[in-house]
Amino acid sequence: MKLEGSYEVPAPRQTVWDAFLDPARLKQAIPGCEKLEAIGPDEYKATMKVGVGGVKGTFEGKVRLTEKKPPESYKMAVEGSGGPGFIRGETLIKLSDADNGTRVAYSADVQVGGLIASVGQRMLGGVSKMLADKFFRKMSELLQGK
Repeated sequence: MKLEGSYEVPAPRQTVWDAFLDPARLKQAIPGCEKLEAIGPDEYKATMKVGVGGVKGTFEGKVRLTEKKPPESYKMAVEGSGGPGFIRGETLIKLSDADNGTRVAYSADVQVGGLIASVGQRMLGGVSKMLADKFFRKMSELLQGK
């Protein structure tokens, strides 16, 4: 499943870059994130509660950041599993200057399996977009000190 989009975050690019690599801020902004802790350089262990349609559960997984080109882009690899199945994916995140701050564009390729895959690609795509919207809205609020 391919996911892509872009958002404008009302903060300078270096500030946004720093926030997107700060586990404490990420934990606050990622919907359903219960735990995000560093286990090595640019590698994190995460616990998230996720619900899609009637399928709900907790995922345990890892997040790894690679190919960092500050403050322009990086790749984020995610893998996790739990009661509802598994998720694996890689996302390219690009930051560029925008009129009112920073444009953050993402392009992801995600595979899901198990029970969570049974809800269908259209619903998964809609839920993924909603979660991305929530994440960027919360990150924008955090960067504005709200």
